[in-house]
Amino acid sequence: MTGLRERKKAETRAALGWAAIHLTAERGYDNVRVEDIAEAAGVSPRTFNNYFSSKAEAIASRHLDRSLRTAAALRERPAGEPLWTALTAAALEQFTAGPEVQAMPSPAHAQWAAGVRTMLAEPALQGERLRAVATAEAELAAAIAERTGTDLTTDMYPRLVAAAASAAVAVAMQHYLDSADPPAPIDQLITDAFTQIAAGLPAPRR
Repeated sequence: MTGLRERKKAETRAALGWAAIHLTAERGYDNVRVEDIAEAAGVSPRTFNNYFSSKAEAIASRHLDRSLRTAAALRERPAGEPLWTALTAAALEQFTAGPEVQAMPSPAHAQWAAGVRTMLAEPALQGERLRAVATAEAELAAAIAERTGTDLTTDMYPRLVAAAASAAVAVAMQHYLDSADPPAPIDQLITDAFTQIAAGLPAPRR
């Protein structure tokens, strides 16, 4: 029963986070209320407040939750798997559209991308985004330290890898938003970004 309850809570949180992103990208940050997000997710405003303190936190939660799941997935990868292979697989697991996405189909890519870019530039979101990134990178660094037998307090390696992985996903997402319609699949972009980092970021051949 506890497992079912936790899964339902995670599903509600995901639905609220996605509704916040979807509505904000569609209408603009200032034109979305907590009540709108709750209605789109099929819950009450009171339920929203049980999960988030603000719509900015709800928007940032999607990145945070996906990153925390990446760290958890990394811990489950085979011990003998190369680190960047394991990181790539762990990250890609989190980019499969869940039921909350399928319930609210996105508009055409160009319209959606423009809305998301505007949303990400919203000053009111920056604090929550920075907190989400810091929390996510710390958890990923801990998982990397466990996997590599390094010490977070004395070795920069796990934090460097976590920051590089976080940057790779961010750049892939930005490339996806900036690319032509239809864009390259996000999983392909993430794989390409991780592959280049794992190879040491060699200079492109001219």
